[in-house]
Amino acid sequence: MSAPTLVILAAGQAKRYGGIKPLAPIGTNGEGVIDLLVNDALSAGFTEAVIVVNPTTGPTIIDHIAAHWDRSRLNVTFATQDEPRGTVHAVLAARAALGNDPAIAVSNADDLYGPAALRYLADHLTSGAGNAMVAFELAQTLVGESPVTRGICHIDAKGMLVGLDERRGVHRLGDDIVVDDGRSPDHLQPDAPVSMNLWAFSSEMWDVFEHAMEARLPDEAEVLLPVVADHLIHGRIAGAAPHLSQFTVFRSHEHCVGVTHPGDLELVQAHIAHQVDAGHRVASLSGSLYH
Repeated sequence: MSAPTLVILAAGQAKRYGGIKPLAPIGTNGEGVIDLLVNDALSAGFTEAVIVVNPTTGPTIIDHIAAHWDRSRLNVTFATQDEPRGTVHAVLAARAALGNDPAIAVSNADDLYGPAALRYLADHLTSGAGNAMVAFELAQTLVGESPVTRGICHIDAKGMLVGLDERRGVHRLGDDIVVDDGRSPDHLQPDAPVSMNLWAFSSEMWDVFEHAMEARLPDEAEVLLPVVADHLIHGRIAGAAPHLSQFTVFRSHEHCVGVTHPGDLELVQAHIAHQVDAGHRVASLSGSLYH
């Protein structure tokens, strides 16, 4: 198999954060989220990346990468998602930059997953296996007390994904994790496995993504990767090969942190500084990803 490719979704509008989330300065020397993410991806074995941007903030992200990254270490290309139609549309925007419709890994550009989680997918893709995802423990994905959306993963005894349940308004309340979406249960377990949009997709998924976009309802603004995965699992996508409904789940016990709300920035900065102090993360990217 060829070296694995990571498609990084950096085209979000970041309305709640109010800035360019991939460039949020969370590193001890002001490095952005996408800087630390890609450095972790290098450590995990990725050598190819396609970064999907939007027309508004994309030029700033591209300029940042041109100014700071050593592109000899990572082959980076860019793709533009011309309108906000969801993460499936964003992945399809990367298709022309990839060529030959390869199997790919997909991540957000504003979440930091850690090299171990990314390595699961790099190894999985190198082995030529099928669809997969990384699930994190819910408590390890929450920053502060502001509400977020989390996809609760239902996993069978064989470690395969059997369903995704999106819960909105998830937040800490004292020692508890509660949900304010009017559904039951309204309390969630800290170790509940959740999706943070870290996937591996086989080469056969390109046709599925195209079909999902063509089949969307007229009032359906966005088509999302977790929804397509859940529809595959439950046989709701006509013509999809049965084996595409099988998603291997890798369980991570590490933190997955990102900036959703403005108040998250200082908390994530403190978290990264603690990782550096503990020797779990390098203090500077100079000499590695950075020039």
